[in-house]
Amino acid sequence: MGETVYALCAVTSFACAVLLWRGYRRSGSRFLLWCSLCFVALTANNGLLFVDLVLLPNVNLLMARTVLALIGMLALLYGMIWDSD
Repeated sequence: MGETVYALCAVTSFACAVLLWRGYRRSGSRFLLWCSLCFVALTANNGLLFVDLVLLPNVNLLMARTVLALIGMLALLYGMIWDSD
């Protein structure tokens, strides 16, 4: 059951990234750009979580997952602080 949840989290993050990107392309709001970049990093994070816990259980990818999550959150934080109107 856990494998399904990990895969669904990755798919949901990807769907959010795509929808936010489409919203950015349509409206030009830079905040949507930063949100979509955050969700791209979270998609990669969730993909690595699936690889780490399901496909390669003997390999520890915790540091890579943490770095990707940090990159995503920093992109969102940058957008909230410097691109807010």
